Parts: sequence; C-alpha cells; structure tokens
Amino acid sequence: MRITLAQIDSDDDIQRNLGLIRTAAEAAVAQGAELVVFPEYAMYEKRAVDETFATAAQPVDGPFVSALAELAAALGIAIVAGIVEKSDDDPRPHNTLIAVDATGSVIARYRKLHLFDSFGFRESEWIAPGDSLEPVVFEVGGLTFGLMTCYDLRFPELGRRLADAGAHVVLACSSWVPGAGKVDQWRTLAKARAIENTCFVVAVSQSAPISIGTSLLADPFGAVVGELGDSPAITTFELAAADVDAARERNPALRQRRYGASR
Repeated sequence: MRITLAQIDSDDDIQRNLGLIRTAAEAAVAQGAELVVFPEYAMYEKRAVDETFATAAQPVDGPFVSALAELAAALGIAIVAGIVEKSDDDPRPHNTLIAVDATGSVIARYRKLHLFDSFGFRESEWIAPGDSLEPVVFEVGGLTFGLMTCYDLRFPELGRRLADAGAHVVLACSSWVPGAGKVDQWRTLAKARAIENTCFVVAVSQSAPISIGTSLLADPFGAVVGELGDSPAITTFELAAADVDAARERNPALRQRRYGASR
C-alpha cells in the first residue's frame, strides 16, 4: 500500500489548518495513497503550548474530527492527524492522535503518554497525559499501524509494545522542537525504533519555524528511505507487510529476546 507523509505548518487558526489538511490529502490521493499521515497538533499549534490549547480543544465527536471524517470519506483515503482533545475530567486537554478510515469512521485514538517536560519545556502544565498504557494499533491496506507522539519516540518501551501488538509500521506524529542536535536526535531515534523492532517507522513532524520538519521513513533495518526538508511538503512511499516479515526472518531479534513479550 502507499502512504503519504504530510508535513504541514499548522498554527492557531483551525480553519486554515483544515485547509492545509484538505490540500495535502487531495495530493496524497493523486499519488495513489491509501493513508495520509499528519503531524502532532495538526489541528492547533503554537510555538509553545499554553492556556489557549484548552480553549481550542474539542471532543472527538466535535467539528474538527467530523471534518476529517467527511474529508476521508469524500476522498476515499484514511487519515491520521493530531488534535487537541477536550477532557471530561481534567481542565487540561489531551494531545491526541486520531485515525479515520476511508469510510469516515474513527478507527483509533491515542492520547500521548509521555508529555514533553524536557529541554526547558513543560507540556504537562497545559496538557493531560493519556491514562491507558495499552498500545494503540489499527489496520489499513493489509498493514498494521501503531501510534506514538513526538516525545514518545524517546521511550523504546512503547515502540516494543506496538511491535508486540502486531505493528508493521510505527507512526511517530510529532512537532519536534528545534535546537542544537535535535535533527540528529530525531533521525537517530526514528532509526533506532525501526532497527530494534524490525518495522517501518514513519516520522512526521510539523515544518519550520515551529518544528524541524525532516519528516522521514526508516525501513526495518534503520535505513532512511526518504526525508523531507524543513518546509511544508508531502512525500509518498510504497510499504508492504512482506518487507517486514522478510526483515524479521533475516533478523529474528524479536523472537530471540530473553525478556518476555510485553503483551
């Protein structure tokens, strides 16, 4: 199946961001993609998370996800995108990834577990962490996809649990903060999660200036198949479950673990 990485420059104008998503999704369909993946905070983004994220937050059945569902159904393509999800029991919203299939049905929701309280940032001041440790996976085009968000990429346990849950591809939707060494860390971590789990890693980030861009695909041996620059752009790749199966046969590390599987 074909998958499109859609690197956009979301801001605090939700309607503008929906327009960016529509344009990228239409281009993905033109390139034969069955799934288009957008970054973390595709719905609403700023240079730093603040109190306005709670004001902008919507429930999963709110207008933003409804618009994603309508777009997916109209174009016949599955969509993954980051939203700011209103919480029922916390004044802070969730940093959530939503997967919508080509019929417009919501097929997965992942609330970011590891909040970016690092490098001088305090995401948890404004965002509530996910409360479920269960790996979130879904299927499109004969492949199983697992979800993680940005800072999660630094925690190998989540990637391993997604692999154990059957993921052929890990989607790391991000708004990776710029800084010294951050692009190199981004590439290294994406490649490491691919190598250690013998799976594809699709790492999609917001573009500059808020984020680093550099959206990329790493194959099950950690080779970067393709990579974008720091400006808004899309790129499309062909993925097959057979490639993951072949990699795991050649490198059976997952079967050779002395520590048990996490599921």
